[in-house]
Amino acid sequence: QVQLVESGGGLVQAGGSLRLSCAASGRIFRPNRMGWYRQAPGNQRELVAFITNGGTTTYADSVKGRFTISRDNVKTTVYLQMSSLKPEDTAVYYCNVHIYSPNEYDYWGQGTQVTVSS
Repeated sequence: QVQLVESGGGLVQAGGSLRLSCAASGRIFRPNRMGWYRQAPGNQRELVAFITNGGTTTYADSVKGRFTISRDNVKTTVYLQMSSLKPEDTAVYYCNVHIYSPNEYDYWGQGTQVTVSS
């Protein structure tokens, strides 16, 4: 059973920074990708960024140049460094692990609140 434990959310002023962490435990098949999604009230959950186990990254246009995703394959942990935060970044951030085999499947964390005040 894969479990994802997130940490690092909180309240920050606009222009500030936060770092989210997500530690995965259990057996995670490769190839895989680890990433972050977010959901603001009244909105659908949207992709923020993900990183493959080979290190390839993908970002939403809204966070390019401000957020950096990284991972530690030994610790099976993914990080999201968020800088130049804006009020519109306010959301619940969810950690995600997507595996491709033996079947495609998504694991989700419980979510961590990020609030950016203006």
